[in-house]
Amino acid sequence: MSLPVITKDMSGSELERMMENARNASQFLKAISHEGRLMILCHLATGEKSVTELEQLLSSRQAAVSQQLARLRSEGLVAPRREGKAIYYRLTDPRAIQILDLVYDLFCKDT
Repeated sequence: MSLPVITKDMSGSELERMMENARNASQFLKAISHEGRLMILCHLATGEKSVTELEQLLSSRQAAVSQQLARLRSEGLVAPRREGKAIYYRLTDPRAIQILDLVYDLFCKDT
């Protein structure tokens, strides 16, 4: 892994690009930095789930689950699909899986 190094020789456009990347990364991390949203992403990593399934898996009320799904949807991390009265969600951003893998390795794996 190579981390960016800011030097005095960097051009203004390189610094602007780094700032834009930092803004994008910050927005992405804010979107997942809630335990409820993180748990939803973990469940969706195993496949599409209905809102009802997520309620049961999370032991949460429908309103709370829907609120977190709305935030994830607005950030482009999940997408809904309607089937009859049920609404199903799936992951749409492959970066979410990468982050979940890293979070699992850092915080969940038995060491």
